[in-house]
Amino acid sequence: MSAILYYLLILPISLLPMPLLYGFSNFLCTILYRVVKFRIGVIRSNLKLAFPEKSETERLAIEKAFYRHMCDMIVESIKYFTISKKEAEKNFSINNATLLKDLYKKGKSVVIVGGHYASWERYALNATREVPHYTAALYTPLTDKFLNKKMLESRSKFGLHMVSVKETHNLFELSYKKPIAVIFGSDQSPSNPDKAYWMTFLNQETGIQYGAEKYARLYNCAVVYGQLDKEPRGAESITYRLICEDPKDLPEGAITKAFTHMLEEKIKDKPEFWLWSHRRWKHKRPSNMPLN
Repeated sequence: MSAILYYLLILPISLLPMPLLYGFSNFLCTILYRVVKFRIGVIRSNLKLAFPEKSETERLAIEKAFYRHMCDMIVESIKYFTISKKEAEKNFSINNATLLKDLYKKGKSVVIVGGHYASWERYALNATREVPHYTAALYTPLTDKFLNKKMLESRSKFGLHMVSVKETHNLFELSYKKPIAVIFGSDQSPSNPDKAYWMTFLNQETGIQYGAEKYARLYNCAVVYGQLDKEPRGAESITYRLICEDPKDLPEGAITKAFTHMLEEKIKDKPEFWLWSHRRWKHKRPSNMPLN
């Protein structure tokens, strides 16, 4: 069924020019927001938890802007199945790439950590630009094998290596042979609250996935925060910011705190571009876990 959907619907839509797709995004936004009310309860709950100091009118404005952004991401992700390299690079700027080049010259492998902010799918298409490392991104396989295959083809078409989270250890073993850069999205709710790093994030006790710091320490990788930005419509950028060159120079948990605070700072600045539709705070802090 997924193959039929892909070839009869997704692929033809993907061939349309972006102006038409953005027009479709406007229509889709009306349907998902006004008619279907897609995950509206989750979105409103998240916004109220994160911004209790804002008025209902202010949160409503963020809500509307988020739906527009979400629908843009949907049509953009469809476009990426057939997008050319030239078009993928158009209006996507990379800031401070010299940071990664300098680390590569020193023979340092890098953990690049970020969140589900702006368009991470667009970043996947541009992740290897100006990055000399063997560059890989971790992903959780989809249950639908056909869609999983197409997703991997789309994200890796311009050089990014997609590696299942089950193969994380094997991936980092490469760092003994050559400098690698591994991309982590560390803002999703952890599957096991007992293994999370608990801290305050957007006014909530939040379990943060600890994998980025764990592997950086284990394999002595530099840690770089990748800040995605979106504005105006269709324009994206990534800015690389050094957290540490040697993880041993920082106390346990400091890396996780640093990138989480950086993400939080950006969300507070332009909240409409974060993924409010996922249940970020579905877990409560276990009584045996400290709040850092």
